[in-house]
Amino acid sequence: MKILVTGAAGFIGCQLGLKLLERGDEVVGIDNLNDYYDVNLKLARLNRLRQHERFKFIRMDIADRSSIEQFFVQEQFQRVIHLAAQAGVRYSLINPHAYMESNIVGFINILEGCRHNKVEHLVYASSSSVYGANTKMPFSVHDNVDHPVSLYAASKKANELMAHSYSHLYKLPTTGLRFFTVYGPWGRPDMSLFQFTRNILAGKPIDVFNYGNHRRDFTYIDDIVEGIIRVVGKPAEGNSNWSGDYPDPGTSRAPYRVYNIGCHRPVHLLTFIETLEQCLGKKAIKNMLPLQDGDVPDTYADVGDLVEDLDYAPATLLEEGIRNFVLWYKDYYRIAP
Repeated sequence: MKILVTGAAGFIGCQLGLKLLERGDEVVGIDNLNDYYDVNLKLARLNRLRQHERFKFIRMDIADRSSIEQFFVQEQFQRVIHLAAQAGVRYSLINPHAYMESNIVGFINILEGCRHNKVEHLVYASSSSVYGANTKMPFSVHDNVDHPVSLYAASKKANELMAHSYSHLYKLPTTGLRFFTVYGPWGRPDMSLFQFTRNILAGKPIDVFNYGNHRRDFTYIDDIVEGIIRVVGKPAEGNSNWSGDYPDPGTSRAPYRVYNIGCHRPVHLLTFIETLEQCLGKKAIKNMLPLQDGDVPDTYADVGDLVEDLDYAPATLLEEGIRNFVLWYKDYYRIAP
């Protein structure tokens, strides 16, 4: 198939693009290569994709309406995987406009491109952050998620609502994927595993929020990519049993679905740090801090729907995943084993 991957220079976008190319798809990637984090890391990811002759990259901002319109008309994609977004919970506290431009304006441009160019299926990145103030565990796509605790989370919930309206009005099959704390080689420098590794190796303290009492459903990158690929191959369909009297948030009469993609095994943050210390062979200096604004104490994914519908089976153990990241980190930054 001819597939568009937005955010192709990103952590998930690059790994996904490589897997699609490996199985024989034609992949077009776009990314604006902004400086939210190290652009050189993004370029290094792109270089991996450019080794394949069936990959084409175009530097483009999804918030640029006219460019996106022309691009969709010119390329005529069969499937679209929309991963480009302004990421990060804490950054949304200091730069909210970046989230509106990328996550809201950018998303409507992608929806319009799909609508007007007969795209067969739009798969887009949502986030576990949408569960916000929910405390019932594990988090289920069939639960209400109307109480976000960060603007980032609100923008992702808005994406789900926008997608549903297009599925309803224009019969565009859309599937939203709520990612749960993705980690692994080639990851984002603003995420905890990257920051912890960098500081521990440098002998600097690491900031441990909520005094280490967080639990996170850490999900390895390969398991995320496998889940996305399974979803792309099955366009969303309407749920004939859906009722407006008892509306199910995860499905619809329209061709619309939402899935959690997680490991279904939440881990305490201190356990996560201990595992990293073992892989590095070095102890962390911990700076214990309270819960930060916008953060949720725990995440825990109910992936039952994805298992039932697509036989999804996350298989990577935390120890293996962290070990793989450490090996990559030392190799990429030329640090002696």
